[in-house]
Amino acid sequence: MSGETQPARIIGVLGAGTMGAGIAQLACRAGARTLLHDPIPEALERGAGKARGGLEKEAAKGRITPEEAQAAAARLEVVAGLEAFAPCDLVIEAAPELPELKRELYERLSEIVGGECVLATNTSSLPVTGIAAGATHPERVVGMHFFNPAPLMALVEVIAGLRSSESALAVADATGRAMGKTVIRASDGPGFLVNRCNRPFGLEALRLLGERIAGIETIDRIVRLGGGFRMGPFELSDLVGVDTGFDVARSFYELSFGEPRWRPSPIQAQRVAAGLHGRKTGRGYYDYSGDSHRPPDPDPPPRDGDALVRGSGPIAEALRELAPGDSGPEIVVEGLGGTVAGEPFYALPSPARGGAQETVARASHVARASHVAQRSLVAQTSLVGRAPLTLVEVTGEAGEQAFEGLGLHTARVQPSAVGVLPRIVCQVINECAFALGEGVGSAQDIDAGMTLGMNYPYGPFAWAHAIGLEHVTATLNALWQEYREERYRMAPALRGAAL
Repeated sequence: MSGETQPARIIGVLGAGTMGAGIAQLACRAGARTLLHDPIPEALERGAGKARGGLEKEAAKGRITPEEAQAAAARLEVVAGLEAFAPCDLVIEAAPELPELKRELYERLSEIVGGECVLATNTSSLPVTGIAAGATHPERVVGMHFFNPAPLMALVEVIAGLRSSESALAVADATGRAMGKTVIRASDGPGFLVNRCNRPFGLEALRLLGERIAGIETIDRIVRLGGGFRMGPFELSDLVGVDTGFDVARSFYELSFGEPRWRPSPIQAQRVAAGLHGRKTGRGYYDYSGDSHRPPDPDPPPRDGDALVRGSGPIAEALRELAPGDSGPEIVVEGLGGTVAGEPFYALPSPARGGAQETVARASHVARASHVAQRSLVAQTSLVGRAPLTLVEVTGEAGEQAFEGLGLHTARVQPSAVGVLPRIVCQVINECAFALGEGVGSAQDIDAGMTLGMNYPYGPFAWAHAIGLEHVTATLNALWQEYREERYRMAPALRGAAL
């Protein structure tokens, strides 16, 4: 169609570090003449080498042909100064996360590029609106947040600053799609869409640890085996860097003027002060001096028992599939938990990996406003199906014996309002509902962002329906009753969807 926005044909990439090199690789592979610049000559040379080497690796793995790799590499040009960006349709900036530096760069770029050139920042934490203040035409400035490693991750967030024009956003959208990415839209704000919605994943784990409900290894094991995540929150923190995570947490808290849901943890501060920054220092929440920081996860125990299951809901249904008889211990299910032999237990349906992509592909486009959140969420109910039960959090020996007899993993935790995994997942869903209600992104983009950008096994809204919205809200209400903190208030959009 003649009226359809076309991707940029000449792309400048400013900054040749890890992200800049990856973006340059994507740009030249997508068919654009790509100009790469970094003020440090050694960094520029390394970055160009990484981009070309990445193309060779793609060819070796069969993702592109050797001829395509050679043609893409020929489109990559190293340039000595910003002046070379004059013919660009799009400049993607991947400079260090320093607000003053970025504003100065946008002021200079505004004097060099043409009137139709779009300026995009790859920042993951700084407000796009503030960066755009340095540009002569802030309406031409948008965010294009690539996820690391850029050539492999399937997602790009396109962020609208306060003054970003729709035409500039459309160029970023089209260019991201030409690079082979799923593009989602987000409005400007702390963490944009994906990083914001993921906040409770780590912060609730830290709170659980601080309250001694479970230890580091137990929390991570519950999240992996019970939730279907590739990594637990503490393993992920060590990979990213405990110090980096703490800086991000403080940034969120400061930019939000003290939002209680985003309050950093003293445990993070203590680890950073001790120099325990994760894998890069050899120790964080885990010790990396040996062959492996943890043993491999075991197979589930053999099924050799039965149980009498009472109650209704997704947990009761999953248990009855495993225990169709009426002998053995009595398990009383109430929502996302219950009791066995008087001992509390907690559980959550866990999606099998692979279903998330179908959910993302088939999810309907939905409106962003909170007053239609109910329609937005309910539209996805039919996409989920029944999620299996793989792990149960138990508080005593009776629970271990009963559930292991049904072939389920168990993890010993201290009695609490809602357990570990239900608390983490329902708080993520709650944060996503806040983002939806505030117009930060659509339900479809939130689910796509969390599965593709954060490797969630389900999109949070799809997961909410697998759990049952009534159980999500009951879990959040239980947290509110337990703590009476603003941190655990329910998002209006979620409350409306559950009524």
